[in-house]
Amino acid sequence: VQLQASGGGLVQAGGSLRVSCVVSEIDLEYCSILWFRQAPGQEREGVACISSSGNTHSVSRRFTVSRDITENTVFLQMNNLKVEDTGVYYCNTDPGVRWGRWGQGTLVTVSS
Repeated sequence: VQLQASGGGLVQAGGSLRVSCVVSEIDLEYCSILWFRQAPGQEREGVACISSSGNTHSVSRRFTVSRDITENTVFLQMNNLKVEDTGVYYCNTDPGVRWGRWGQGTLVTVSS
């Protein structure tokens, strides 16, 4: 399974950003996709996920995860961003997490 995260950038606190994860080699209807964030000097932490059936969960109401089945892409919409949301955002599958296989992620920087 190939996953490519993109869409990160520099945004001011209070702003919004949507990052994307293009998934290859498996249809989203057959796998869950998880979003993680790794802040500078911190451990990677889970922030949102969407199951194969489309059920979603996020750690913050400011974050919304969705998907486009036709594009095999998962999105993480982040609103009212805070400085502490700064970090590299990764998408992954459950097996990818268990096996320690991570892509490059996409950097989100929130300025005050």
